[in-house]
Amino acid sequence: MRIAIISDVHANLAALEAVLRHAEAQGATDGLWCLGDTVGYGPQPSECISRLRDAGAKLVAGNHDRAATGKIGTEEFNPDAAKAALWTRDQITEDDAAYLDALPEVTHATPGREAPPAEAEFTLVHGSLRWPIWEYLSTYEAATAHLERQRTPFSLVGHTHMPMLVREGEEYPQGCEMYHLEDGARAQLDRQRRVVINPGSVGQPRDGDPRAAYAAYDTESGTVSLHRLEYDIPATQKLMEAAALPRWLINRLAVGR
Repeated sequence: MRIAIISDVHANLAALEAVLRHAEAQGATDGLWCLGDTVGYGPQPSECISRLRDAGAKLVAGNHDRAATGKIGTEEFNPDAAKAALWTRDQITEDDAAYLDALPEVTHATPGREAPPAEAEFTLVHGSLRWPIWEYLSTYEAATAHLERQRTPFSLVGHTHMPMLVREGEEYPQGCEMYHLEDGARAQLDRQRRVVINPGSVGQPRDGDPRAAYAAYDTESGTVSLHRLEYDIPATQKLMEAAALPRWLINRLAVGR
């Protein structure tokens, strides 16, 4: 079985479609897991929600999903993010909002079957298990706190918009190793060591590479592979301009920051 793992779509339908096409071509069609922030920043929130629902995706909520429905305020957001969140709130339907509100902040998954949390292989969360929709798992301190709370062999996170792997180990000075995943990287998962994977962002990468990012899990080989894909960035930017979304959010798509 092959599972497509995505995160931080951020209402960028062109990027999402590019990822889903590639996943289908790679045979990663046995499941679609999304790690939050389906909406926010981008110009097509309802379309992205509909696309993932039609695909039968398993989702968790991110901070932008919560802000889009008014479930949380925008006081902690920077001014551009807050403006985009309020714009999104005005665009989505009542059904979209109800769907986003019903998303869990933490869930569990096992490819090919339903399993209770105690027997699951993967934990899915947007930020971290310490602060599910807010914490950026980008430091050793945050990674250690997350791993202490992880009860499954593997976990999947988003939020940082940067592809990354964390692997625990007593031989590491910080108790774990942490490194960026490049395009084409393949990581072997080991049940004897808890692992955290961040597939990067579909709709707004921030590692200096503007290409959409996603990961695929192959159950047969026990590996996770990272993929980067070109998509029509100018088309998304034009839609953002038409919606009068903040200029920095438009410009950053082209530079991956």
